[in-house]
Amino acid sequence: MRQAMIFAAGLGTRLRPLTDTMPKALVKVAGQPLLWHTIMKLKAAGFERIVVNVHHFAQQIIDYLAANDNFGLDIRISDESQMLLDTGGGIKKAAQLFSTNAPILIHNVDILSNVNLASFYDEADGHDATLLVSRRDTSRYLIFDDDMRLTGWINVKTGETKPQANLSPLTSHPSPQKYAFSGIHVFSPRLFPLMAEWPEKFGIIDFYLSACQTANVSGFLKSDLELLDVGKLDSLDKAEKFIKQQ
Repeated sequence: MRQAMIFAAGLGTRLRPLTDTMPKALVKVAGQPLLWHTIMKLKAAGFERIVVNVHHFAQQIIDYLAANDNFGLDIRISDESQMLLDTGGGIKKAAQLFSTNAPILIHNVDILSNVNLASFYDEADGHDATLLVSRRDTSRYLIFDDDMRLTGWINVKTGETKPQANLSPLTSHPSPQKYAFSGIHVFSPRLFPLMAEWPEKFGIIDFYLSACQTANVSGFLKSDLELLDVGKLDSLDKAEKFIKQQ
């Protein structure tokens, strides 16, 4: 069984005023909500169970899924109405909603891409986590060794690095492999025990940077990645064109 989680709990502040009355997940692109596009892509890739986390106008998302009979899938709600838990905390809270026998594909609701999700999911099998990355200009990069194992993170604008006590990926490698994260990754339930001591709210990248000391947290480089973050009002027209081109 293929299973996935859609991050749909965000406030969508950059999409105001649309998100003053609806969650970001229900903002429409090409006539359908962002959530619909993500679910349809997952369904086409053979995913059967999907967990959707909710916070901002949570009931609207719950009602939307119910009105569409969950699109014929096993869709489960992880309710973060009381508090946004960030990406890592969101996964941790949803742990009991997943099968422990299959990896979990994590997908932001506001990301559109040309990724073959089925192939990426299958490629990630056997790793504790696999992060989809690309060569893209950004201020924050994940750093990998020659075997594409995660070793660190850097903000090239501020010089901040993580983990702070281990700068070897930046100093010992003649040309560190720095790649941009896509917001799409595969998480093995084997990692849940490592989250036990983490707080209720935390970011998944910070968790991966801790876990990579002992677990196999790898990067998967997609050289031809086309990705659009539908995070601002001016990205909606671009998103419509992007969808029509796929």
